[in-house]
Amino acid sequence: MDRDRVRAWIALYELAWRTPGTDALAELFTPDATYRQGPYEEPVVGLSAIAVMWEGERDGPGEVFRMTTEVIAVDGNNAVARAEVRYGDPIEQDYRDLWIMRFAGDGRCRAFEEWPFWPGAPFTATPC
Repeated sequence: MDRDRVRAWIALYELAWRTPGTDALAELFTPDATYRQGPYEEPVVGLSAIAVMWEGERDGPGEVFRMTTEVIAVDGNNAVARAEVRYGDPIEQDYRDLWIMRFAGDGRCRAFEEWPFWPGAPFTATPC
């Protein structure tokens, strides 16, 4: 992978989020891909499970949002990107996210992990 290929993959990811259905996911993820929605979350495993999660997480392909991304690093088939997503017009929700991606040789993602952060969220763990 290189930065241009990672940027192209991210553009396809955003396009898939804006497209009805989940058929486009097969272009993004390997059949056995894992998708972790947070560093401590259990991974969603396999393309069909990712499709179910995908549909459950979005309001639909017409969801109003603006996403900006920046590729931070690429090392072999591994990449890290920063994303900022703002939902609604006017903005109702926004967050910043780090994406850790591990790609297969064909350019599809085989492991995807998010580290999302929301405004006002604490920086340290709350004592039990």
